[in-house]
Amino acid sequence: MTPIAHIETCFPTKFGIPRQAGIVDTPGRIVFETQYRVAEAVRGLEGFDYIWLIWQFSETVRDEWSPTVRPPRLGGNERIGVFATRSPFRPNPVGLSSVKLLKIEQDYQLGPVLYVSGADLMDGTPIYDIKPYLPYADSHPDARSGFATRPAEWLMEVVCPPALLSLLPPDMQQPLLDVLAHDPRPQYQHDPGRIYGMAFSDYEVRFCANDMQITVVDILHV
Repeated sequence: MTPIAHIETCFPTKFGIPRQAGIVDTPGRIVFETQYRVAEAVRGLEGFDYIWLIWQFSETVRDEWSPTVRPPRLGGNERIGVFATRSPFRPNPVGLSSVKLLKIEQDYQLGPVLYVSGADLMDGTPIYDIKPYLPYADSHPDARSGFATRPAEWLMEVVCPPALLSLLPPDMQQPLLDVLAHDPRPQYQHDPGRIYGMAFSDYEVRFCANDMQITVVDILHV
């Protein structure tokens, strides 16, 4: 398979990317590769609120694979079968994400560009295919979620001085707070004295964490 497009997001590195699609309303833009910049290829897609993205874990491509992995959800200490997880370390490094389709714009040079929200993809991730999300077939709200059940109180309190938050463009401020509220740290790291650095678009966000609170200590334009 060859990529049909790539996505532009505010996550230049893996650290800080939401662990699942749709849990944070982070903006994204899907740009088609040259041979697929054809308006007819997305005709009718504007009638759907959500789309499926089939993409490549481009940072984890490797020749070998393991039948078990250590999910962050379990603290990185327990092994689970790879096919019972969404780990990027798979026999075929393929990801699947459902994102909200905000609009489709026709660009003179880029052709149809898809604007989406809620993507859990790193900036520049190759996309293999796009399909419409069908609620009557794709949604199963009563389904069991195995070890991945998450209590609502898991969200962290985020403390960010207004003077620091104002350094970001207005449309990026709430997405940053939401990303931090979901605690981007590896779930096995709990070091209250550590200052973490997270790349977010053109900025480096520095923060510390303890218990259920994350405190932003600096935001630098890079």
